[in-house]
Amino acid sequence: MNRKFLKFEIDLDFVLIAVTTSLKDYRVCYLINKYLNFNFIKTDDLAVDIHPGTAPVYFSLYTHNWEASETDFFFIGNKGSDGYLIPEMRKADYFLMIKNYIDDNDLDNLISALNRIPEIVAAVKIDPKKIKSRENLLF
Repeated sequence: MNRKFLKFEIDLDFVLIAVTTSLKDYRVCYLINKYLNFNFIKTDDLAVDIHPGTAPVYFSLYTHNWEASETDFFFIGNKGSDGYLIPEMRKADYFLMIKNYIDDNDLDNLISALNRIPEIVAAVKIDPKKIKSRENLLF
């Protein structure tokens, strides 16, 4: 009997930046709005089923959109109500997810601008394909 195997690959069509800071989420978004002329708005918390069969874990979520290029920005807390969004990256406090197109030059400028904010310890681009729990980032 012949067997066919289906290879399932998750489409990770976004850019991910890990942000480390000791500030609360609303304070970091305020500083990003102030220094980078963004307009992050608090939305409903992101509910993720981290442990199957248990209640979802909630993570803070802020959104912003560049209408000119239709680029969506999501500022997500890594520490939730009962666990981490990305457990293998416990040192990262927040993630900035960029969906749709962003130019490499704009991305480099964004990361360097984030690192210039005095209260942000580090902002680093992360390859989502190298994260074990990348399924948690699909919403």
